[in-house]
Amino acid sequence: MAATPVNMLKRLCFACLSATALAGCAPGDIALEGKIFDAVGLSGTQQGGGRVVKLADRAPLVVPPSLTSLPAPGETGSTTADAIAGIDDPDRKKNVDKATLEKQHAEFCRVNYELAKARGDQTAEGVVGPLGACRPSIFTAIQKWNVAE
Repeated sequence: MAATPVNMLKRLCFACLSATALAGCAPGDIALEGKIFDAVGLSGTQQGGGRVVKLADRAPLVVPPSLTSLPAPGETGSTTADAIAGIDDPDRKKNVDKATLEKQHAEFCRVNYELAKARGDQTAEGVVGPLGACRPSIFTAIQKWNVAE
């Protein structure tokens, strides 16, 4: 079939009519219904049709009792070293606890693993201390290398 002007005009008219017919189908007219669409949240019942969002009440703003107790802008407050030292810092506690735990682990492994291995006790291979197995492995070596960096 040769591409004549009449054939090209027919094709153009067909394309325009098809586009006009398909333009009548709006995306909101398609309803996805079924358990699968409900589970995924794509069904029409869950797309905000009458859904009410419940929000908790916000806490009110707290105003200081008097404006005279506030420091002037740009002025640093007077904090003493005792006040800062008295702060209960969980990170500092965790570091102290970790150091204590490492000492306990080293002592436990020295007594229950190293001394037992020196005596020739074969059950010492399965000894587990507070931080894990006492037996040296590639993982403990890598962990020590990473800490040293």
